[in-house]
Amino acid sequence: MTLRHVVTGIKPTGTPHLGNLAGAILPSLALSQDASRQSFYFIADLHALTSLPDPRVLRQHTYDVAATWLAMGLDPQKTIFYRQSRVEEVLELYWFLACLAPKGLLNRSHAYKAAVAESLGKGEEGDSGVLMGLFNYPILMAADILLYKGQEVPVGRDQLQHLEIARDLATKFNLTYGADILVLPEASHQKDTPPLPGLDGRKMSKSYHNTIPLFCSSDVLRSLIFKIKTNSLPPQAPKDSQTCTLFQIFRLFASAQEVETMGKRYESGIGWGEMKEVVFQLLENHLGSRRATYLQLMENPTQLEDILQEGEEKARTLARQVIQEVRSQIGLGRRTPLTLSCIWHP
Repeated sequence: MTLRHVVTGIKPTGTPHLGNLAGAILPSLALSQDASRQSFYFIADLHALTSLPDPRVLRQHTYDVAATWLAMGLDPQKTIFYRQSRVEEVLELYWFLACLAPKGLLNRSHAYKAAVAESLGKGEEGDSGVLMGLFNYPILMAADILLYKGQEVPVGRDQLQHLEIARDLATKFNLTYGADILVLPEASHQKDTPPLPGLDGRKMSKSYHNTIPLFCSSDVLRSLIFKIKTNSLPPQAPKDSQTCTLFQIFRLFASAQEVETMGKRYESGIGWGEMKEVVFQLLENHLGSRRATYLQLMENPTQLEDILQEGEEKARTLARQVIQEVRSQIGLGRRTPLTLSCIWHP
């Protein structure tokens, strides 16, 4: 049976939180457990460089992401899990695609247009605040996907445009060089659920400072849950579960029967203090043991390195094969390992 390739990247830009779990981690874990698919999940440390992070922070966040996914159940024996920067072929394919990418195509990128608007808002020239890493971001993302012959890409609506650019570049490459080497990826069809709300009711996001970290201590978790914004309705008053942050977090971990039962309790009335305690206990029950695994991994970076390096070697196996096909087709020939010689002159 030929396995369908699923490719997705996780940007190491901060400590993972419940919003990341709902929007990316759980859906991707479900795909990785499908026996008809081969998943390639990478830590997008090259993409993270567009925000110019402190090197120590970048390393810490990279381990954070790796430990989080492993603690939540990612099986590195079934999923090829690796750091983007450790597979050098991605940058080689990036350059080949860049040589085919029309500037006009990248001009339409939402991130680029937002950066231009920000510069203009400051009274600067439109491109003055745009770094080439940001402008070329969609090309690198295309290389991430096409290098592994990705057929399915789990993306949110804000990333659909980048996927279309990847398809455009793959099509142009195949037409230019007369061979269907690069596979055209498709968006993975997932249930379209609204983003998980944060402490203040807005989308849970690090930029809003309203997140609930996945593996904070039990005391911190309880404190954050009790800070979630609610209305002033008395306990006995009927409440709307669909607009309630507490209920949205509850349903992330509860069974279908528990969700149905809690929905009826909202209709008949429930106190906010009681509901916050229910949500805290539910999260603690589901995340407590995973927190222990996460902390154990973070305290043993050598173990994380071993897991990541094993995944990187698997990723390179396919990456080298695709790059050799691409190089041969465009006239560069097969790449051979570089040998350096050193001559001493006493």
